[in-house]
Amino acid sequence: MAEISSTTNATSAAPVPHLRRVLSLWDLIFYGIVLIQPIAPVPLFGVAQKLSNGYFVTTIFIAMLAMMITAVSYGRMAALYPAAGSAYTYVGRGLNPHLGFLAGWAMILDYILQPVINTVWISTALHERYRAYHIPQLPFVFWAAVIVAIITILNLRGVKTSAAANKVLLFVMFVVVGFFLYLAVRYLFDTSGWSGVLSTQPFYDPATFRWPTVMGATSFAALTYIGFDGVTTLSEEVENPKRNVLLATVLTCVFAGVFSALEVYLGARVWPDWHTFPNLETAFMDVCRRVGGLLLFHSMGIILIVAAFGSALTGGMGAARLLFGMGRDNVLPRKLFGHVGAKSGIPNYSIVFIAVASFGGAVALNYIGNAYEHAGETLNFGAFLAFMGVNFATFWQFGIHERHGRARRIVVDALLPLFGFAFCGYIWYNLPRIAREVGAVWFVLGVALLLWKTRGFREKPVMIDFSDGS
Repeated sequence: MAEISSTTNATSAAPVPHLRRVLSLWDLIFYGIVLIQPIAPVPLFGVAQKLSNGYFVTTIFIAMLAMMITAVSYGRMAALYPAAGSAYTYVGRGLNPHLGFLAGWAMILDYILQPVINTVWISTALHERYRAYHIPQLPFVFWAAVIVAIITILNLRGVKTSAAANKVLLFVMFVVVGFFLYLAVRYLFDTSGWSGVLSTQPFYDPATFRWPTVMGATSFAALTYIGFDGVTTLSEEVENPKRNVLLATVLTCVFAGVFSALEVYLGARVWPDWHTFPNLETAFMDVCRRVGGLLLFHSMGIILIVAAFGSALTGGMGAARLLFGMGRDNVLPRKLFGHVGAKSGIPNYSIVFIAVASFGGAVALNYIGNAYEHAGETLNFGAFLAFMGVNFATFWQFGIHERHGRARRIVVDALLPLFGFAFCGYIWYNLPRIAREVGAVWFVLGVALLLWKTRGFREKPVMIDFSDGS
């Protein structure tokens, strides 16, 4: 990420620069895979198996249907409004600025929870790793404090994640996952033949399959796809954006769904009884140890921790920059959130605020219990509100508005986005109680802030520049 400049542009009358359209379709798809990561379902595995009663792979495919429809909506709206801000821009310009503000407010909850959920996972992984080797355990609070401190120090120093590092990490992930796929198939074939490899049990078993349980777990499984909408932020730099942004978002979702389902399917076959996992948060690492021994166990553990650190690092900085944008525009207190370090050009007060929120959130959720599960489900409160908003904005723009020289297509322009809106709404409605309660508190705060800043909706809200957080 580029550092924020604390100086203003003295040549305001100069021509506005435009980004060059140099990215191809495959560049966008690669970028989407980097955002989602091929190990996306791995840290979710144990918790998702519990929530779905062993049918995580089924929930991945159900969530993929909702995500693909939503991806189409994102792609179509990106063609209309190729600007930073994603759901915030699409809902604000496609429906109403006040609704756009609330969509942006929901996005901020996701950004804040991203470092929380990664802090929880890394702390739990390190906590359990020490227990596995019978070394005296350090408390969860200690690990959370160390992880948050490292992330905060790196962000305050302005450390950047290079594209080369992302490519290397992605390559290593594919190598480790590839070894897992091979070793898992070999393990299943050696123990039970083809009947061990090929089975419908991870998809459906009439003895234990319950639709309400599976649908309730689908919102958690949707974490597998979180990040696909980041593809739309490059719409100003891609060749033929009206075609390629839509294709890239959909194909990214397809890749995430199929690849994740394959990993989860084999994991469920290798360890069919989720009740016997030593720890739900690190369950997939135990699956890796069963098929590949300590080498695969440690390899998977290392890349998971490194990937989680990277996600927490970029997520924390992204959240801080969004808070900075709101502080700079005086949506939040400017003296606190709009402050930028004179030498570093870093929104240091916002970074410290995110650090405190990450540590406090991780410790509080761990105290309540099932910290990783609750953090992920609460993150989806904001995500699915944004998805619903984008789907409805697509329906409004293409299904209702007249567009010169373009015939309205009832299925594509109206029925598809409305179905996406309803499907995402159903998943959102089935979020657990704690996620709805925390999300509702956050949403009420957003409505109150909007009422105050717009004098009871009589004025348009300030348009936050989300490009500073991208």
